[in-house]
Amino acid sequence: MVKKAQKIIVAGGAGYIGSHVVVELLGAGRDVLIIDNFSNSHPEAINRITKLAPGNVELLERDLINPAHKNDIISAVKDFDADSAIHLAGLKAVGESVAEPVRYYETNIGSALTLLSALEAADANTIVFSSSATVYGELNQNPVDETGLTGATNPYGRTKLFIEDILKDLCASAPKWKAINLRYFNPVGAHPSGQIGEDPNGVPNNLFPFIAQVAVGRREKLSIFGDDYDTRDGTGVRDYIHVVDLARGHLAALDYLFAREENGAIDVNLGTGAGVSVLEAVAAFKRASNKDIPYQIAPRRDGDVAEIYADARLANELFNWRADKTIEDMCADHWRWQSNNPNGYKD
Repeated sequence: MVKKAQKIIVAGGAGYIGSHVVVELLGAGRDVLIIDNFSNSHPEAINRITKLAPGNVELLERDLINPAHKNDIISAVKDFDADSAIHLAGLKAVGESVAEPVRYYETNIGSALTLLSALEAADANTIVFSSSATVYGELNQNPVDETGLTGATNPYGRTKLFIEDILKDLCASAPKWKAINLRYFNPVGAHPSGQIGEDPNGVPNNLFPFIAQVAVGRREKLSIFGDDYDTRDGTGVRDYIHVVDLARGHLAALDYLFAREENGAIDVNLGTGAGVSVLEAVAAFKRASNKDIPYQIAPRRDGDVAEIYADARLANELFNWRADKTIEDMCADHWRWQSNNPNGYKD
């Protein structure tokens, strides 16, 4: 019988990606301890999760970078009898990271180190890390696979790359440790129920939640950062992946890793393998919502690359995962969430 992780820590489990991951874990009959400080999430997400997927889920409201919380976190992870973790906590805005690099290094790297200390104390030595395609440099050909050159162009991406290296060093130092760095591309969409989705604090930093807030009337218009890139329509091209596909990928990766006999850290892309431009995304969302999406062209943002999309064949080879949902699915589900919850979880 194949061993599977049963008692899983999900750091950042109330967030956008984390809430969808927890739904998948509970649906598969796993026990979950969420650690979240609600800095970029909302407690209502926990209520919605339990309605969508009843099961054993606990919440520890603590801050992974607060020294006063560290002992509580270590004790809770041990008391939960955790066997593994999925690490999704951290700051995630490229532009903000350029403006506030020290905050990003402190938060993202510090939260990973605290979680690893807690897992070590609980003798839980299997971790799936939420990395990012931003670890890849600008010199790669598309689609980019896991052997692509790394060289993040912004502090956010560098924090992800540093944590990948920490996990590789940890696995090399102690044979009991196993890790997968999931380098995923651009998560969008929402749960098909419309009950959970992306609810950023303040002005959204990512494209799809901003488009959705324009469509629902919360924002006047979208700013498109650059229309002079060397792409098919001049706007940036990204590999957008439905958040439910992404959540399924976390469960598949965790089960593969937990059953794997070899130790070590593995880098794995999660993406669709196809690029969508900003203007194409706007047009697709307009079709899904039947709403106008006014926009203006703004200067390029520091740290952005022109085009990047994934070669995700390794995920299929290792744990039989592939992205199934289309850009139309992503827009329809995102609009269902936003139109049902115009002000996010505050509704």
